[in-house]
Amino acid sequence: MTRPNASSRPLKALYDVKAPAKLNLFLHITGRRPDGYHLLQSVFMLIDWCDTLHFELRTDGQISRSDLSSPEKSNSEPLPAEDLAVRAARALQAATGTPLGVHIGLEKNIPSQAGMGGGSSDAASCLLALQRLWGVRLAPEKLRDIALGLGADVPFFLCGSHAWVEGIGEKITPIPLPAASFLVVKPVVGVSTPDIFKSPELKRDTKPATMLGFAAHADDQVFRFGHNDLQPVAQRLCPQIDQSLNWLQSLKLQGRMTGSGSAVFAQVFDTIDCLDAPGNSMIRKCKNLEKHPLLGW
Repeated sequence: MTRPNASSRPLKALYDVKAPAKLNLFLHITGRRPDGYHLLQSVFMLIDWCDTLHFELRTDGQISRSDLSSPEKSNSEPLPAEDLAVRAARALQAATGTPLGVHIGLEKNIPSQAGMGGGSSDAASCLLALQRLWGVRLAPEKLRDIALGLGADVPFFLCGSHAWVEGIGEKITPIPLPAASFLVVKPVVGVSTPDIFKSPELKRDTKPATMLGFAAHADDQVFRFGHNDLQPVAQRLCPQIDQSLNWLQSLKLQGRMTGSGSAVFAQVFDTIDCLDAPGNSMIRKCKNLEKHPLLGW
């Protein structure tokens, strides 16, 4: 990875900037605000399934982006013209008043509509990397405000570690987690997050948990804490989630959906034979990260 110089002068480029995915160990909906936003509790865990971004300085103030994903990838879909990476760059440009621009190359590996936060992670890595590229610096609270304006998951990816997350995603407390490996299964089809949250069948009154209660679990039990309130609705909307969970169960693994799906995951301890995996699902064995690759940026 290109390392920034110590001065505030803009760089010419930053290459191989990582944007890691996350898994929700649990996701409880504890209520709803008067403005309709749902209140949640969750533990967000960073894993080593990453997108990769490249940044090249533009002196004309323009922001452009190209898709560097390989066409043979099963999750390769055309990137929207205004994805979260581009929106993050525009927001930082406006907040700092810099006349500089950037060309962003995005190698998309994290699948979309998975509940793994790929777009949000791209946005956070953009905010961190572009401060270096442009030689600008915002106060942490200002950067968090920009991140929250981009999406509820974006602030988490700025914190640098696994975290206990509450509110609508803005209350973030870093926490340690034991090292572990996970099998992640992403069905070909996705599921609509808005459709889940507007469902009258969604449970919205789970009793609040506590960090102390979570931390009291032994290392071999911490990854089984709680449940995902979004999962029952998502399973009804997307039968492929059931197929993935049933396949994990056939391997004697305890599966759970991450975020709003459609990806599911289970902790693994041994080598897994994936020959009988359902459909054309994307399957990857991942490890959780000790820290975000950009911690300290």
